[in-house]
Amino acid sequence: MLFVAVRTMRRPMRAPFEHLIGNLPSATLAGAERGKAVVRVTNSHEHGVAGSAVEDSRHEVSRARGNVAAGFEQVRVEFERNFAERGEIGAAVCAYWHGEKVVDLWGGRRRPDGDAPWQEDTMIVVNSTTKGVSAMTLAVANARGWLDYDAPVARYWPEFAQAGKQSITVRQLLGHEAGLVWLDEELSIDRLRDLDALARLLARQKPAWPPGTRHGYHAMTVGLYMQELIRRTDPAHRTLGRFFREEIAAPLGLDLWIGLPPEIPAERLATLVTFSTARALRALPSTPRPMLLRVLWPWSLLRRSMLALGADPNDRRYLEVEVPAGNGVGTARSIARLYSVFAEGGAELGVGARTMANVTAPPPANRARDVVMGVPSYYSLGFIRPGPTPSFGSSPRAFGTPGAGGSFAFADPDARVGYAYVMNKMGYHMFDDPREKALRDALYRAIATLEQARSPRPESAPLMEAALSRA
Repeated sequence: MLFVAVRTMRRPMRAPFEHLIGNLPSATLAGAERGKAVVRVTNSHEHGVAGSAVEDSRHEVSRARGNVAAGFEQVRVEFERNFAERGEIGAAVCAYWHGEKVVDLWGGRRRPDGDAPWQEDTMIVVNSTTKGVSAMTLAVANARGWLDYDAPVARYWPEFAQAGKQSITVRQLLGHEAGLVWLDEELSIDRLRDLDALARLLARQKPAWPPGTRHGYHAMTVGLYMQELIRRTDPAHRTLGRFFREEIAAPLGLDLWIGLPPEIPAERLATLVTFSTARALRALPSTPRPMLLRVLWPWSLLRRSMLALGADPNDRRYLEVEVPAGNGVGTARSIARLYSVFAEGGAELGVGARTMANVTAPPPANRARDVVMGVPSYYSLGFIRPGPTPSFGSSPRAFGTPGAGGSFAFADPDARVGYAYVMNKMGYHMFDDPREKALRDALYRAIATLEQARSPRPESAPLMEAALSRA
């Protein structure tokens, strides 16, 4: 993906590994979940039946495990095809529909250079998919009356008013409109632990453009500003990661962290397969020309925005600090569950109609071009939103965030879908990674078929048709 290619120009990264090949697993009907038929995915080896001999363990039979509700079998088929045809190493996908879990699959290997399987509880760093989790954390603060999206940031953080930032609103900051795309000092893992010093560094930054006049992706910095907003508005002055853990993750039973605890064993973590220089450069010909020019120009906003922190995403020290824009660690199941709560209206977390109306309101439509990346993008309150490109969900009210390498998670309130896909082999695509897109399209085809079976013309039919037209 683009941002990894940019970082690769600064330092070498790990070499890629060959994809898994092998037989597709069989599926057996295993039972029901909450009264619904469920297809349990297994492999012939699990029943003591000898499978095809594979001499090299790196090319072992791809295994999809988990459950899909009746009607969602094609999601499993596409998940298996990811291993057989699309180079997947290890991955998981989960989807909720109308508050019920209808897809929960995982498979492959945790690491590219061994036989350790991706287990039901395997977690992976999800890069910028973390931003959506952080944005939902701020939405909870908004619902509690602590944080007003339309208030100046300086109301909560007076020092932020330096360098002409006194009028920047929370909404503008979270919408990537503030112009605060880089830092004038490079960060380190140790510096990320000193949040008071980090707040002083953030407060003195000068916008790269007049705030509110345009927008551009704040790749790293938006999460750091989110962190300080939570610290300033939470009555207990907790960090964003701690607030998320205590007020959101724990009540919902999520395996999801921003700031991984030391006690989480290494055996639960998958290894992210990053790019070698050669592999990253192979992605450049497929990069849109305006973005490519920004990648190659050392003084572009894009290049400068990626220089704040040069951490290895597999470094345990990096995972244990809080980087709310990029180092969330968790399972697809937990991320999908969180988005499902918001897709159902947020009541389970005390998020009311007013906050949800803000979250689902359309972003500004008159400034589609992202001045950092040079391509159209649509942001609102920390989320990416559907547009002509990228396109996801059944209506403009959907919201979520992709992550470098292919992970993606979102809520679709009109279709009542919460969805997440995570993987350990990073792909090139900024959006619509073929592995993830195939799963998402299969999910929406299944929903459309089930809706059609319920009624000749259900009320949600136009929404499903809109979603499928984007496939």
